[in-house]
Amino acid sequence: MDSYLLDWANLLLRWVHVITVIAWIGSSFYFVFLDSSLTPPADANLRGEGATGELWAVHGGGFYHPVKYAVAPPQLPSTLHWFFWEAYSTWLSGFALFTVTYLWNAGTFLVDKSLMDWSPAAAVAVALSFLLVFWFLYNTICRFLGTTREGLVGVLVLALVCIAAWLACHWFAGRAAFLLVGAMIATTMSANVFFVIIPGQKKVVQAIRDGQPVDPVHGQRGKQRSVHNTYFTLPVLFAMLSNHYGFLYAHPRNWLVLILMMIAGAAIRQFFVMRHGWKLGRNGHPAGYALAGVALIVATLVWLMPQPTGAANVAAAPADYAAVRHVLEQRCFMCHGPQVQMKNVRLDSPQGVKQHAQAVYQQAVVAKTMPLNNATHITEEERSLIGRWFVAGARVD
Repeated sequence: MDSYLLDWANLLLRWVHVITVIAWIGSSFYFVFLDSSLTPPADANLRGEGATGELWAVHGGGFYHPVKYAVAPPQLPSTLHWFFWEAYSTWLSGFALFTVTYLWNAGTFLVDKSLMDWSPAAAVAVALSFLLVFWFLYNTICRFLGTTREGLVGVLVLALVCIAAWLACHWFAGRAAFLLVGAMIATTMSANVFFVIIPGQKKVVQAIRDGQPVDPVHGQRGKQRSVHNTYFTLPVLFAMLSNHYGFLYAHPRNWLVLILMMIAGAAIRQFFVMRHGWKLGRNGHPAGYALAGVALIVATLVWLMPQPTGAANVAAAPADYAAVRHVLEQRCFMCHGPQVQMKNVRLDSPQGVKQHAQAVYQQAVVAKTMPLNNATHITEEERSLIGRWFVAGARVD
């Protein structure tokens, strides 16, 4: 029953998390597009009020005319819309999901004793420290270097991400390591909103209402962190999705796989950021960034490509159920046997094996995500045996 309730908690939290992620990333992408597409106001009155950019757009049968004031409008309206709950809800739902899925069963999901033989409590403490220490170091870099040396800030932040990815993949189970790096960066994105962007905006609003001069540094810092969040987005999404693909996180150089794919995501995001400016003649065509990102993905794909001999072996030598059952007893019954049935899957009977044959093949042979973290040390030969049995018809008699 506990496993059943945890599965429901995982499902519902994942559902909420995906919804809030869509809301946050959608609003983030829109405002990046808006900032990149603004043109100087044509109306002299708008320019006289201090407006720095405008955009005309059509959507859903209506016309929209957003106008931007870089520092402050001539007066604040009675209703002012804020954008922060998307970020907060994303982090809260994501951390809750991370807790239910990984921290609650840290001994199974976080710990890989072949890497670090530590207690579940120690693994949880170190995992949480990744979220806090990365934010502290990142925030220190941004505060110390300010908003005028973004090139150096970018290099240092990239170095931090690479170090964190290397450490996570050497300390935690591969699946958890990828997700932890994604959670670490996502935490920093939410912290940027909570500690820098929104407080700065509130100070600006209060200064305008009090009739005081507005310090432009708040807008500069908020813009800096917002831009950083934009480039973090695609790397975080890759890290979050990668836990479904064992060929990524189970690779001996999984830390390098993660770094290369995150760099590719950031390069592709740069293309989408700059393409709006290119259309307005502000910068050259950014296709090079997209091509570089795609080339990096293709190079990683080729690097990770398995040898083709496995498919030939699967087709050439079918295996019988007796041999498969022996593998299942050794490698799978711990979580899918008479005592425990994770995900309501039981494999200690011919009927159960027949019912879940396709899932076993997909998870153990194709994706190689099971056994989880390879806790039972299944071999490639045993995976191949299961594959030959399935391709031959998955007979249990």
